[in-house]
Amino acid sequence: MPNYEKDEQYIRIINPIMADDDFSQMKDIKHHNDTRLNHSLKVSYYSYKIAKALRLDYEDVARGGLLHDFYLDQIREQKTAKDKILLYTTKHPNDALDNAMHHFDITEKEQDIIRTHMFPVDVKVPRYAESWIVSMVDKGVSIKEFSKKFQQQLSWRTNLYLVLILNFIR
Repeated sequence: MPNYEKDEQYIRIINPIMADDDFSQMKDIKHHNDTRLNHSLKVSYYSYKIAKALRLDYEDVARGGLLHDFYLDQIREQKTAKDKILLYTTKHPNDALDNAMHHFDITEKEQDIIRTHMFPVDVKVPRYAESWIVSMVDKGVSIKEFSKKFQQQLSWRTNLYLVLILNFIR
């Protein structure tokens, strides 16, 4: 988890979102190998740091990145794998956008960040540099979260194979 708590400017930007009761429910929803809240905080903070370094609109990036997965249903509750893929690629950005617009006053740029964060998996192309940043950071954070899951599995399997090989060699 990034050390965002010490960044007072970032905290000031995200506090109104973090204080929302519905938004805080994301801490209880699994997402990749973490919670949806932690995933969103990582995407938001890393995107914010990049946008700030590039002198782009880092406030919209921080808020849009935090809200990019603001939907409250669980993907695994869907009936089929096809339903899960459909929800994940096309439905959840719209659900997140609807929730964000219902709970917060968000800018056009923040709307684009949320709506297009699944590009290129979804066909909605980002219109702003800030949207591209959040989309790319989301991919990077997701890959890192998925890899942790596979590292644990790989480690377990590797250890089992080593034990079997060592026993066979004896």
